[in-house]
Amino acid sequence: MGDQRAVARALLTRRTYAEEAGISLADRPAPLYQLLVLVTLLSTRIRAQVAVAAARELFAAGYRTAAAMEAASWQQRVDALGRGHYRRYDERTATMLGTGARLCLDRWHGDLRRLHRQAGGEQDQLRRLLIEFPGIGPTGADIFLREVQTVWPELRPYADRRAVAGARRLGLPAAPDRLAGLVDEVEFGRLASALVRVALGEESAGQISRSVATG
Repeated sequence: MGDQRAVARALLTRRTYAEEAGISLADRPAPLYQLLVLVTLLSTRIRAQVAVAAARELFAAGYRTAAAMEAASWQQRVDALGRGHYRRYDERTATMLGTGARLCLDRWHGDLRRLHRQAGGEQDQLRRLLIEFPGIGPTGADIFLREVQTVWPELRPYADRRAVAGARRLGLPAAPDRLAGLVDEVEFGRLASALVRVALGEESAGQISRSVATG
């Protein structure tokens, strides 16, 4: 258990995907919408770092709220995605972002806290509502729930299949409750995000384990 705690502590030094995209995640309309945008980008078959870079370009262009995203022209969204090198799916994604922003405004008044309240904080209901956004399927819903548990504490501990796969590579418990026992409750979202990096090969399980052993 001691070694497992050391590995978990080492992982907590990594940034979450939301942080890397420049999102100061909080239970407020703008950062929650920004997370939705990031999740939309991460849901395509493209490298996570490209999706993060594209999200940063969209936010730098001022598209940080559903209203701003919807007001931008399709070409402006395409251009921002291109600056983030998100070119393979840029046109389709620009359309999805516009449609998703419109849905967010029409149904949730631009405030995903309303979605949260309607779902009663229940994972299955949240997932069902999230996948109604264009471009977000079950995997995208998992990404959103994994990251948002930082500010929606009733979701904790939430570990999707990729986080569990990363835990297994590191010899950590696969059961979310046991995994959560390795860190403070508020840090679990950060741990889960770091485990996904291991599962995707962005972080080497061997290098992490060796660095802890020699630490």
